[in-house]
Amino acid sequence: EVQLVETGGGSVQAGGSLRLSCAASELSFDDYAIAWFRQAPGKEREAVSCFDNMDQETYDSDSVKGRFTNSRNRAKNTVNLQMDSLRPEETAVYYCAARRSGANEYNYWGRGTEVTVSS
Repeated sequence: EVQLVETGGGSVQAGGSLRLSCAASELSFDDYAIAWFRQAPGKEREAVSCFDNMDQETYDSDSVKGRFTNSRNRAKNTVNLQMDSLRPEETAVYYCAARRSGANEYNYWGRGTEVTVSS
């Protein structure tokens, strides 16, 4: 059974940093695009960053470019999201999701990890 488990959430002051990790079981990152999403209270879920295994490129939303870094650890089968210069409006539950190559939708989702940024 495919599982995605996010860790690394927590509370930080504005301007601080957090590093999220997404561990995958029964899934190869070579066959899936892996993305980070977030959902703030009362808002719709939004995409934050995606690593596309097809073209080996990372796509970040404009709001996080230059501050968030998406990386993979092949040996551990994890994907990490380094978040720097965090802002209060980025308080949200962060999810990782996997999309099989060629699919239109994300097939698998983690349960999320909560990030709170205080001003």
